[in-house]
Amino acid sequence: MAKLLLKLQRYFRRKPVRFFTLLALYLAAGSLVFLHSGFSGEPTVPGSPRSPAAAEGPGLPYLGVMQLSRGFKAAATMPAGGRRHGPWFKSTSKEPSDRGKSRDNGGARSRALRGRSGREKEEDRARYIGCYEDNTRQRTLRGMSFFDYKKMTVFRCQDNCAERGYLYAGLEFGAECYCGHKIQASNASESECNMECKGERSNTCGGVNRLSVYRLELAQESARRYGSAIFRGCFRRPENVSIALPASQLMLNMSVDKCVDFCTEKEFPLAALAGTTCRCGFPSTLFPLHEREDEQLCAHKCAAEEFESCGSAEFLLVYQTQVQDNRCMDRRFLPSRAKQLVALASFPGAGNTWARHLIELATGFYTGSYYFDGSLYNKGFKGERDHWRSGRTICIKTHESGQKEIESFDSAILLIRNPYKALMAEFNRKYGGHIGFAAHAHWKGKEWPEFVANYAPWWATHTLDWLRYGKKVLVVHFEDLKRDLFVQLQRMVALLGVTACEDRLLCVEGQKDGNFKRSGLRKLEYDPYTAEMRAAISGYIRTVDAALKLRNLSGVPEDYYPR
Repeated sequence: MAKLLLKLQRYFRRKPVRFFTLLALYLAAGSLVFLHSGFSGEPTVPGSPRSPAAAEGPGLPYLGVMQLSRGFKAAATMPAGGRRHGPWFKSTSKEPSDRGKSRDNGGARSRALRGRSGREKEEDRARYIGCYEDNTRQRTLRGMSFFDYKKMTVFRCQDNCAERGYLYAGLEFGAECYCGHKIQASNASESECNMECKGERSNTCGGVNRLSVYRLELAQESARRYGSAIFRGCFRRPENVSIALPASQLMLNMSVDKCVDFCTEKEFPLAALAGTTCRCGFPSTLFPLHEREDEQLCAHKCAAEEFESCGSAEFLLVYQTQVQDNRCMDRRFLPSRAKQLVALASFPGAGNTWARHLIELATGFYTGSYYFDGSLYNKGFKGERDHWRSGRTICIKTHESGQKEIESFDSAILLIRNPYKALMAEFNRKYGGHIGFAAHAHWKGKEWPEFVANYAPWWATHTLDWLRYGKKVLVVHFEDLKRDLFVQLQRMVALLGVTACEDRLLCVEGQKDGNFKRSGLRKLEYDPYTAEMRAAISGYIRTVDAALKLRNLSGVPEDYYPR
């Protein structure tokens, strides 16, 4: 071998041109192989639109006779790539240095009129309040912001700001979205908000250093944020205020920031502004934060901030700080083997993981699972690794709906969710993970119609089977749990046979979201359900509603129907 290499070395020394020629051919061949492998693995999406039949998917059978198949095979594959993000980024200071003026000044009035008509359609979720000045150094709305120079729409900006609990959403330069709790600038002429939205030409999205501002009528008050704090509402001063809110300090130059910072430093989860006094404490039976007052009763200006409200001596403006309330954070396995197996049963996508989070905080004991999910174990659900019959967990998560599986449990909490929402949540989980989102191609491709055809009947048979074969079933609607968490959680804990003190349940209310709440950034801006899908699902809803009422239960919530 050494002799051969020596001969080759001598040969190429005498003929260097041939050596470099062979080297060039070798590199060219390698490049071609690399390029071929790169392109051959890239999926292609046909540009031609699908036929109507393919878009709508197969028709779904009406659930008249309860002989629906549960034996379908769900695809177990997950998308190989990670979550894809849109072309936007967060910023509060940097902007293009030279924006220029709108070229189409003649069409500004017509666009404003079209935008105004679009605003009227959005009145149910937001109210347009005018065009405002903006400044790159001192923003008019100083909360979260994001940009999308290709697909920005009024709905998308409003939805993102409302998701985070902000009061106002503003659009600027056709592509920029700003959120905030207060407007810190003067009005501008409507004609100066003259730029079309990048994602919908029929609407106006501000102008050059001009904001089209909306007040969000449906912003969730319980999640309204002020910087790092969460707005909880306006409340009447408790009778024993010094006991309910034990820490306090007089602040002649009161502001929300100062009070929140003071309570954060004192390590309290609540900051209550009472005029010139800042009070701190915990949610408790003395101050449960359940009876909110009209915010106008707390609308007294702060001494240090003209645009902020600081409450009064009688009506407190309450914020939740970033301090964690540790009264409900301790969790452990049951000290002795459970005498009964309690199922936490639900259709996939109905909020089972969230319910487990609430139960663990309320009882202080881990929940188990009929399956094993490593991602849930890594997020803190330590009962995930236990065998479901171990008896060390307070209840067992399950999506099973066969008679044999159901009868193996002594009792059950049956969690039911609106099928339209549950199907979309499970589809997102299937193709995007627990807090991810399915790609646009999945919604528009064959996956979504096939998924609905298989899973929609199962939504009905799952509930019907548990009502039929379950030994002791407590029905909890996901929507009721969100709306009245304290009462519904009390019912669930009572079935589990655990005595949870009221202060612990109040602590759960402040920590209710957990780690498995999807962001609103990738919400669909269209209805993925066809008329045929809605007709079939409405039939399933009627069947489940009748089955619940037959057992003297309340039936499904009213918001399942209006579709």
